[in-house]
Amino acid sequence: MRLAGGRGQGPAGVAGGLKRALHLQWAALARRFDAGPASCKVNGLERQSSGTRKLSHNASTLIGMSAVLMWSASLGLIRSISEIFGATGGAALIFSASAMLATLAVGWPKVRELPRAYLLGSGSLFVAYEIALSLSVGMAHGRAQALELGMINYLWPSLTVLLATLMRQQRGSWLLPPAIALCFAGIVWVMKGDGDWSPALLWANMRGNPPAYALAFGAAILWAAYSVLTRRVGGGKNAVPAFLVVTALLLWIKYALSAEPALHVSLSGALQVLVLSALTATAYSCWNHGVQRGSITLLATASYFAPVFSALLASAWLGVRPGAGFFQGVAMVTAGSFACWWATRGKA
Repeated sequence: MRLAGGRGQGPAGVAGGLKRALHLQWAALARRFDAGPASCKVNGLERQSSGTRKLSHNASTLIGMSAVLMWSASLGLIRSISEIFGATGGAALIFSASAMLATLAVGWPKVRELPRAYLLGSGSLFVAYEIALSLSVGMAHGRAQALELGMINYLWPSLTVLLATLMRQQRGSWLLPPAIALCFAGIVWVMKGDGDWSPALLWANMRGNPPAYALAFGAAILWAAYSVLTRRVGGGKNAVPAFLVVTALLLWIKYALSAEPALHVSLSGALQVLVLSALTATAYSCWNHGVQRGSITLLATASYFAPVFSALLASAWLGVRPGAGFFQGVAMVTAGSFACWWATRGKA
């Protein structure tokens, strides 16, 4: 008798051979099953999960980019509100309303669950930035100077990419420094317009209103630091409503201690405060989401277009006409933005 178990064996040998044959068949079937549909299903789930993560990452980046468009409308409104209510009083009204709207939109954060570095570090940078920017624009000696101060503030996108690279959140090639320099030059060119410009002239303007210029430059550094730090320590949390409340509280304290006149009710001013507050509350929540879950490099690069949109909207709102120099600056900012993206693409 011949069986897979051997030749000429008795009943025990036959049983053993049959057992070994069945074991080998079962092992082969198990290996085939593991390598077949089940494995494909697992790999498919992994690919689906990877695709979902990528989609979520891209959606977060787009959400963050929407903040750039909303911020672009802020410069002109901050200036016109400050002309109605004063630099400090107007800013206090803006951030009081923004805090209420942000709380209604996203709820009050659970402070005990927030990372301490985010709550204290990012919170301090956020509050300092808001106060610096709003007061610098409000303290301008005219609408033209308010536009110039707003453009200085928009140095922060370049500084964000630079800080992200220095903090090793992003890597860049040799093209990054000249790309950032080109964006800086483009912002300066937008500031210059059709008039003459030189470092000496800029220094003379700064000497004419040093607090406003110092606050504008400081704001650019503060927001770049906030964006980079929040990405590192934020942990996906959003404490923007609390940050806005602290900002408003400090501005009201400053207003109470200042010599600014009492606030007068104005329907036009109230409507402007309401619109800007809604934009502010939404924009910061979107930006906070984007820098924590999206691409900080794409967000910063897209932000290079903010001075262009902001200057256009502010010029239309305030009645200041940009000339050919403005459009030359637009071309420089656009070229620098793409160069910055090229220098950091695929190097995260």
